[in-house]
Amino acid sequence: MKGGYVVKTTKLFILITGLAFSICLLFPPIITDARMHGAGGMRGGELGLSTIVDDLPYQKLSKEEKAGLIKMREEEKLARDVYKNMSEHWNLRIFTQIAFSEQRHMDAIKSLLDKYGLADPALATVGLFTSPEIQELYNTLIKQGSKSLIDALKVGATIEDLDIKDLQDLLKQTDNTDIKIVYQNLAKGSRNHLRAFTSQLSMNRARYKAQYLSPAEVESIINSPRERGMVDENGKPIPLKRGQGRSW
Repeated sequence: MKGGYVVKTTKLFILITGLAFSICLLFPPIITDARMHGAGGMRGGELGLSTIVDDLPYQKLSKEEKAGLIKMREEEKLARDVYKNMSEHWNLRIFTQIAFSEQRHMDAIKSLLDKYGLADPALATVGLFTSPEIQELYNTLIKQGSKSLIDALKVGATIEDLDIKDLQDLLKQTDNTDIKIVYQNLAKGSRNHLRAFTSQLSMNRARYKAQYLSPAEVESIINSPRERGMVDENGKPIPLKRGQGRSW
């Protein structure tokens, strides 16, 4: 009697296992790994960056520099707000954590706006923007990211692609050390975010197609290691003092 019970139990286990395997083949799961997201690092980092920026002397701002700061304040809000929406829609940790990082990016730009007495264009309401172009882009990205989780990850990669390209262009338009330091650190963070989103896509047998940077630039970024620590106005690592964060 005992032997018959074991045989029946074994057959039932095999049947259940086979059924589960078949379901997985028909409906493959979205694979995620929060350790690979590169969300921007420890929270102490932005405190060190703010201190460095505040200690630097004031420098006269050109019209291009003013416009650049206003643009990046809205663009970083775009990233934060889209990721907040995607986090609520898909309940995926990568969006939640990178949204926190984008808030720190917003705060870094805000510190420069405050330093130079510029009006803050960022509206308090999530999903609303002063810039019509940013508003239209937000609406488009939310619509696209709501289609599927793969589309949402591609939206994340798209935002970081745009962010890096705009920061590269703005770095060429400024000679202010404090602005360059902030832009370089934001670009570093965005490269880490791009690595994170493309890694998640790769784990799910999907790929991101470059839209703003060249395909070669995107490949170079995603195939290089995650960057850690703060950098200076030339993108070179800054030695941290005791108590500062190790990544930003």
